[in-house]
Amino acid sequence: MTAISACPACSAAPAAEALAQSQAPREVNLALSLPSIHCAACISSVERVLNAHPGVHGARVNLTLKRAQIEADPSVTAELLAAKLEAIGFEAHELDAGSLRATETDKAGRDLLMRLAVAGFASMNVMLLSVAVWSGAEAATRDLFHWLSAAITLPAIGFSAQPFFSNAYAALRAGRLNMDVPISLAIALALATSLWETSLSGEHAYFDAALTLTFFLLAGRYLDHRARAVARSAAEELAALEVPRALRIENGESVQVSVSELKIGDIVLVRPGGRMPVDGVITEGRSELDRALLTGETLPVLAEPGQVVSAGEVNLTGPLKVRVSAVGEDSSLYRMAQLVAVAESGRSNYTSLADKAAKLYAPGVHILSALSFLGWLIYSGDMRMALNIAAAVLIITCPCALGLAVPAVTTAASGRLFRKGLLIKDGTAMERLAKVDTVVFDKTGTLTQGTPKLTNLNGLDADVLSVAMALASGSSHPLAQGILEAMRETDIAPANLVDVREVPGFGSEAMWNGTPVRLGRASWVGATPSDQTATWLQIGNAAPSALLFEDALREGAKELIADLAAKGIEMHLISGDTAAPVRALADTLGLENWTANALPVDKADFINALKSKGALVLMIGDGLNDTAALSTANVSISPASALDAARVASDIVLLGNTLAPIGGALTVARKATKRIKENFQIATLYNIIAVPFAIAGLATPLIAALAMSSSSITVSLNALRLGREK
Repeated sequence: MTAISACPACSAAPAAEALAQSQAPREVNLALSLPSIHCAACISSVERVLNAHPGVHGARVNLTLKRAQIEADPSVTAELLAAKLEAIGFEAHELDAGSLRATETDKAGRDLLMRLAVAGFASMNVMLLSVAVWSGAEAATRDLFHWLSAAITLPAIGFSAQPFFSNAYAALRAGRLNMDVPISLAIALALATSLWETSLSGEHAYFDAALTLTFFLLAGRYLDHRARAVARSAAEELAALEVPRALRIENGESVQVSVSELKIGDIVLVRPGGRMPVDGVITEGRSELDRALLTGETLPVLAEPGQVVSAGEVNLTGPLKVRVSAVGEDSSLYRMAQLVAVAESGRSNYTSLADKAAKLYAPGVHILSALSFLGWLIYSGDMRMALNIAAAVLIITCPCALGLAVPAVTTAASGRLFRKGLLIKDGTAMERLAKVDTVVFDKTGTLTQGTPKLTNLNGLDADVLSVAMALASGSSHPLAQGILEAMRETDIAPANLVDVREVPGFGSEAMWNGTPVRLGRASWVGATPSDQTATWLQIGNAAPSALLFEDALREGAKELIADLAAKGIEMHLISGDTAAPVRALADTLGLENWTANALPVDKADFINALKSKGALVLMIGDGLNDTAALSTANVSISPASALDAARVASDIVLLGNTLAPIGGALTVARKATKRIKENFQIATLYNIIAVPFAIAGLATPLIAALAMSSSSITVSLNALRLGREK
């Protein structure tokens, strides 16, 4: 039975949907994760069971991916198939649609490749016939070969060149010109001239030129398409993380619902192999999470009750129950997609140059071609020669290389940086990053993790640690959480306290075996304040014990400082923290220039002072107090963990926890700028050399097609070098 398909707009209409369902059953594509299969016998068993299930049209198992792909009727669900496989001893879980979309072949790419293949096959056949004509075939034989060439060329052009004709027609209907207008005109002119020559038994026809022009134009477009596919854009990466359905727990049972139906507070079940459909907090289960696409981290992280998870993360090893905290437009994945939308709408200085050239191109090349035609017609009186030269001018002046100069490079560079964990928000950020010679760092939350770490654990006795742990367990203060984190690595149990209460602004107090105990500020327990970050514990009237903390370095901080130093970048540390911890961090990282006790306005003024001296400044910060500095700097980076205001103010978002990719980003940005300049030079040199040859009548339409396409391919290949360089 022939399937009936509807356009996306129509499929949303109930009438169209009912019509499609009434005339042809609609197939669904399902995918199952099969972690326990390991051999050919497993594949055979799984495929036999799946194909035997009613409603399944076909099932294939991939042992490498440990995945089964099934085509089935809409009545068949992944749960039913998983149950069948579990009954014969195979663990099976549904894979989400996002994972599947990430590996599907792009329809536009297939379409271009098919048209390219037809044009190439037809070109080869027409070239064989042309060789005989060029070798001196007699009049009757020559005419026969010309008509055979026409019979091959006309349908091949009608199919292969359809994208150019369609785009040109749409532009003309809208009352504007685009690059496809002169391309279509050149192809049509080459065909018309060839048919005219053939009908008059002329010696020269240019069917091969028309086909070769089409072939190389399609080759350039397909190569650009592949460059974009290889350097998969951030928007596509994020789209692949979306999950349309979720399993909501209702009365103890899991019910499949649309993600749009979920509400804050709902409990959802995420099975192994599935992506998190929402932001939330794990309430039950232990597993590992793959955050590679979302943060750039390659190692799985432990998932346990109480841990916050984000939409798009992959659950690897065990089922998890998650309480929904944000869904839809409020989810972190959606906010990240919004950042991508901002990035894709950005425009670079180089792009604007290309746009200006493209706006002048269409009318300019039409005028140039018309003048060439009139000039040669007046000079020679030969209509055929004048038409051939006009066609050559139209073909050879196509600015495909100019149009590819920027997007081919920026797509490759942005995709490479995204895979390393950096999201480019602004279109001009790449150019500005390439020029940086000075970097200014914030301290807390940027070079450090912003979470205090207990440093004198081994210098405290067991009673102090036991009481401190018990008092800290009732507080949400960062230092209290630092105590609890450190105590997890010990065998010490919390003391049994009574009358525990928190005193706002001071600390916590309680009774322990009839003795009052306090944990909090130095002044509250009668201790002398320390230059180092500390909280104090007092038991009865005994001397207070200091629990000392330091802010742990963010992963990759030392590597980044070393990388920037090797590049000759000047570095500064500026923080609102007191002098002692700022000095300590600067000494640890080997930073000579540091400033403490800086207010937000001080940070912005500091950057302005650097810029007034000619410095091109990169600011890296995460806090609300960094927002002004981030906006003031020439280019700015903030971690994904930064406050919303800081992320909005920055040009680039660091998706992972490590700072190491930032050094590589400078290298990629510099190489990308170099490639863009090289592409402009290639495009400019080509036009300077080729256009005079065409106007002088030294380039036939075939030679013009080869020259124009070779320049486009050269530009695309030059851009692809960026993705392969280390």
